[in-house]
Amino acid sequence: MSEKPALEILLAAPRGFCAGVDRAIQIVELALAKFGAPVYVRHEIVHNRFVVESLRRKGAVFVEELDEIPDTEQPVVFSAHGVPKSVPAAAAARNLFHLDATCPLVTKVHREAEIHHRKGRHVILIGHAGHPEVIGTMGQLPEGAVTLVETAADVDRLTPPEGVALSYTTQTTLSVDDTRGIIAALERRFPGIVGPHKEDICYATTNRQEAVKGIAPRVDALLVVGAPNSSNSQRLREVAEREGCTKAALIQRASEIDWSLFGNIQRLGVTAGASAPEVLVEEVIAAFAERYEVTVETVRTADESITFNLPRELRGDAAAE
Repeated sequence: MSEKPALEILLAAPRGFCAGVDRAIQIVELALAKFGAPVYVRHEIVHNRFVVESLRRKGAVFVEELDEIPDTEQPVVFSAHGVPKSVPAAAAARNLFHLDATCPLVTKVHREAEIHHRKGRHVILIGHAGHPEVIGTMGQLPEGAVTLVETAADVDRLTPPEGVALSYTTQTTLSVDDTRGIIAALERRFPGIVGPHKEDICYATTNRQEAVKGIAPRVDALLVVGAPNSSNSQRLREVAEREGCTKAALIQRASEIDWSLFGNIQRLGVTAGASAPEVLVEEVIAAFAERYEVTVETVRTADESITFNLPRELRGDAAAE
């Protein structure tokens, strides 16, 4: 039997779950423990099929809109990405008991947009059209109060309302480098534009991108464990490519590894998006260990110790279980 080829795996740290994702999943699990099944969840609680399926098995019922939920006294959870104001209003109108799992850093962006609007500024939102977080942020303000831009080229085509002061805010899961370029374009074209008090791209997105930058130039290939509809995971793959790693792929789990890409590699980078559980990273490493003599080195570029409070309804006895 031939010996396995050697493979060094550089494991990016930080990777995987962030505090907002951790809190959102906990909210569903604690609601199930305290109130029993079913617990209804509007939209995927986080963008990861493995997490969603695991919660579904425990009794969570996922819907896209509130009208799919029957009249019930069971909890309804809003996803980590945030929702337009119309959603809690509709839930209240139906007397649905709702728990908001919106990431507090997304809520911060919502509040900033509201403050800008209250001060008479038109809000320019940097983000990806159709992403739930963007829909939620735009839905905090009246129709027409927010203009979405996705690229620096969009800034050149922008025709904001005449005679109105401008502000900008951003989706929390964008590429730090791309966003910097869009902000520079906004500031060049609209010198008086007002930005956020503190950067909107969240600490976890920034840290995970920096960790990839730390390993991408050193590896022959890099795998991002995450979902294709996860913005922060897609950005990690793009960052790896930009940093010189020509073989960078986004996979949901080990079964999606394209082994034809990994014929002659000697060093592999592995990371995970903020909604990907660590068990899937371990599964990927195990898959390589079957084919290679693997050594693993963790490359840490930041420490994370942030935690967020749970909703009041889930604290106390349920939270202590």
